[in-house]
Amino acid sequence: MPLRTRHRSPVVTAGLSALVAATTLTAAPPAAGSPRAATPPAATADTWTEVGSDRADPLTESQGLASIEVPANSANRYTGIGTIPVEVRARGWNHVGDPDASYDGHYIEPYQRDSGDSKMFRVQAPNGEWAEYTHALGPDEALNNSWVAISPDGQWMLSGEYGTMNRLLVFPTPGVNPATAPDADLPQVATVRLDRPVRDVQGCDFADATTLLCSSDDPEGALFGITKPLLRIDLSAPPSGAEDVSGAVTALRQLPLRSGCAGEFEAQGIDYDRRSGTLRVIVMSPSVCVLVDSVTYRFTRS
Repeated sequence: MPLRTRHRSPVVTAGLSALVAATTLTAAPPAAGSPRAATPPAATADTWTEVGSDRADPLTESQGLASIEVPANSANRYTGIGTIPVEVRARGWNHVGDPDASYDGHYIEPYQRDSGDSKMFRVQAPNGEWAEYTHALGPDEALNNSWVAISPDGQWMLSGEYGTMNRLLVFPTPGVNPATAPDADLPQVATVRLDRPVRDVQGCDFADATTLLCSSDDPEGALFGITKPLLRIDLSAPPSGAEDVSGAVTALRQLPLRSGCAGEFEAQGIDYDRRSGTLRVIVMSPSVCVLVDSVTYRFTRS
């Protein structure tokens, strides 16, 4: 997702010249540890252990991912600069964030533009048809549209803004909640009020009705004592359109930061697959190594 103010993947800033250079680039073996390694937070009852990894393609798997339950045996879906349809990009929607899928098979991608007063959610129904739902920004709402997370009951969708924030936004789930329609504004109906600020959240997913797991691209480490933390947000109640809920934020661990290049990593989207209990988080490598050793890490609770 965009770096800082524009929240773009390093692939964009690397440019086409770096992609051409990649054809002759040989990957160096990952370093033993992160160049920005930090002491992890105190142990919590919710411990996630790395159990494997897969290379993340910088064009098509650099922004986010979602596990799909319907239809059965569906492959995970990824987003990246290369997955944006040409006609969607032609209308100015040039950044896609971390997607999610409801348990009945609706798949949703969040989109943003470089300027304007709206953000867009692109929804694919289980029958394969696509529809677009546009949300007009509130008076103090940031333009960026980093991620979506659909509640287990399917009726509510959370979304987040980039930067340092103390809230998450709640919408009726477009295409699922009967109060939504493609030709009507998608309203924000409630807010998750966080008990402490979070910075540069790139993705969240529901582990259960009141627990979110989130990936943060925080480069500073001042909020939790570590950079690039995996966060847990415990909600006071399942989200609904009736009232705001509170969220208690805990940093669980630093995400893995391993690459053949030194420099700034970028934590990206996240997915929790409730069927297998597998948590996946994308981390893009620094510099030209974004092309060769960016990774989707797999974790299980231990």
